[in-house]
Amino acid sequence: MGIDPVCAIFDATLMSGDGQQVKQQTGCYVDASIVIQGVLVGLILAVPVGPLSLMCIRRTLSEGRLHGILSGIGVTAADAVYALVAFLGLTAISGLIISHVLFLRAFAGLVLIAVGLRIIFFLPDGESEKTGQESYTRDFLSMLTLAIASPMTLLFLMVTLPGYGLVFGGTSLFAAGEFVAGFVLGSAAWWVILCGAVGSLRSRISPNMLVLINRISGLLIVCVGAVMISEPLLILAGLF
Repeated sequence: MGIDPVCAIFDATLMSGDGQQVKQQTGCYVDASIVIQGVLVGLILAVPVGPLSLMCIRRTLSEGRLHGILSGIGVTAADAVYALVAFLGLTAISGLIISHVLFLRAFAGLVLIAVGLRIIFFLPDGESEKTGQESYTRDFLSMLTLAIASPMTLLFLMVTLPGYGLVFGGTSLFAAGEFVAGFVLGSAAWWVILCGAVGSLRSRISPNMLVLINRISGLLIVCVGAVMISEPLLILAGLF
């Protein structure tokens, strides 16, 4: 494989005072530190167990590993969009999202309550793992929609990224791509590990135990949805 002559030329300029800056502007080299930071932020967002994690775990137990993993990848895709917006400092987009945060929280809360109630009253039929492109696509898109409707991810990233030394505004698209690639890698790796581990327990869980898991996880999801709805209502009523 030959050496890119453009990269070689700029590599030779590193002895000059502004060589590093020119090298960064060309985008010829991958900055491993940005990729690693993306991986760490992706893991920080994915690892905590919340309502979306519970839904992925439940799908893994009731339908199989791949359903859970694809559901988690849907969350990762939504979070990656927010990570890109935050990293590039797209104030117009982030401002629009934040200005509608109450509506989005209320919408997400209603969806979570509906999903939680469906999970509570879901009875496993003991059939084998569901398959089919349509089923997998539904898993991905349903979690993507729920995660997109949770702008708290954007707020978290806008507070967290400066702490990692990442500066908003004026950031190159190449650097943003590096960060988002690392972010997706870290988040997706967690969902593969989590759903893979949970899936290994699937054969050991009886239908009665699965019903109990469904009811507990569904109740927790309903509670989270109720909390998400209550805050916008209290603000609109002037009580919060």
